[in-house]
Amino acid sequence: MYPADLKYSTDHEWINLLGEIGRVGITEYAQQQLGDVVYVELPEVGRILKQGEQFGSIESVKAVSDLFCPVSGEVVEINAALEENPESVNQNPHEAWMIAIKVCEPSELSGLLDPEAYSELVG
Repeated sequence: MYPADLKYSTDHEWINLLGEIGRVGITEYAQQQLGDVVYVELPEVGRILKQGEQFGSIESVKAVSDLFCPVSGEVVEINAALEENPESVNQNPHEAWMIAIKVCEPSELSGLLDPEAYSELVG
């Protein structure tokens, strides 16, 4: 259920590292808890984020939840398509990335969970 090429945070975000750029989104578990997503608020390109810092929010018919950055870095791209189609997060949350960051502390990745550990976390 949780792709092997992703690392997971205990805040229910994932990161897919491609070189020094990591794409970040929410997990299937988080999406299921939220229900139908209706709005995603994302940061400005160029914003510097620390690990665990809030970078935006996601709104569903049930609730509004904060989004947290799994590692420190600079936002180099946002997924602007989510402004028009936020529901794409519901269709495939492990492909519907939200931000791309240039990772500045690669060592922080070692503190994230692999798919098996994340599956245990969400039970």
